[in-house]
Amino acid sequence: MTSGNPGNQAVLVLENGERYLGTSFGAQGETLGEAVFCTAMTGYQETLTDPSYHRQIVVATAPQIGNTGWNKEDGESREGSDDSGKIWVRGYAVRNPTRRVSSWRASSSLEDELVEQGIVGIAGIDTRTVVRTLRDHGSMRAGIFSGDALAGPDELLSRVVGAPQMAGANLAGEVSTTDGYVVEPDGEPRFTVAAIDLGIKTNTPRMLAQRGIRVHVLPAGTTFDAITDLKPDGVFLSNGPGDPATADQVVDFTREVLGADIPLLGICFGNQILGRALGRNTFKMKFGHRGINIPVIEHATGAVSITAQNHGFALEGEAGEEFATDFGTARVSHICANDGVVEGVELVSGRAFSVQYHPEAAAGPHDAAYLFDKFTTLLQGARA
Repeated sequence: MTSGNPGNQAVLVLENGERYLGTSFGAQGETLGEAVFCTAMTGYQETLTDPSYHRQIVVATAPQIGNTGWNKEDGESREGSDDSGKIWVRGYAVRNPTRRVSSWRASSSLEDELVEQGIVGIAGIDTRTVVRTLRDHGSMRAGIFSGDALAGPDELLSRVVGAPQMAGANLAGEVSTTDGYVVEPDGEPRFTVAAIDLGIKTNTPRMLAQRGIRVHVLPAGTTFDAITDLKPDGVFLSNGPGDPATADQVVDFTREVLGADIPLLGICFGNQILGRALGRNTFKMKFGHRGINIPVIEHATGAVSITAQNHGFALEGEAGEEFATDFGTARVSHICANDGVVEGVELVSGRAFSVQYHPEAAAGPHDAAYLFDKFTTLLQGARA
């Protein structure tokens, strides 16, 4: 679908040469990134502000987007206009943006916020066809062009294929806090945790704080020596963007944490970091897991959790596999029920564990929130 107004036209160009004509949605101009799709039916504000989506163009599978507008509370990054969260996606592609905001919590419309933050988007395209392409051929580089950025097909394709690929991208430092900050619990602190910000979402420190944990959120490049003065009861490795194979510094940091026998929890990118610290390799998935309805099986119990996920890389391994590490025996604790991808690893001693999904569930189901309780119990046991 294209607008009758040529000034409102936009085009999505994929690396394989496919073009999708639509209308401008949000800011006009040019944006380049990796095209990925998200299957979530709700939670677009949390998706757009998730730092894990840095340098990606998100294609929404839900046909109508924007119904609840944009509010000042649901952003998942600390930066942003009116405290509503910085939008980290490079671009946004939707089928049918709503014409009316229908929520008392809304402070503006989604499109107004996209314009405010300079996010180039496209609407009116057949997102189902785009998703089929990405499923068949894998996530690929793409560009959205509108306004003065429009040009001939060959020129636009040349810009797309000239953009950097996600494989080999070291991005955690680009989204991490620079100075660090502290999230205090309600009431008297029970424990202190050093949380390494690799792209942390705001709900994660909040979930820890609800359990009596004082959370020191620290930059991605924090060294082990730098946390010794904190005397943390535990260490947390957050979610984040980019290729985990590039994150050698935080892997070395994690090995020092394990060597010191400090309890550790990792999620998403943090799961890949713990896996690498335990000697596992990572690989780039064909099109990744991005949504809030992805089933995960815990190998030890057979229990299934419906989870929120956002990752394009994964650890090598098989369900229940045990393997030797420099820190004792480890095992693959969780797998995805859809495709068998590793969704968690742990030391058999119980001192460190991680999952590939998002137990803070913003947005998403709360099936996995118990993992924060498990970590709190680990902290309590280690102190005893």
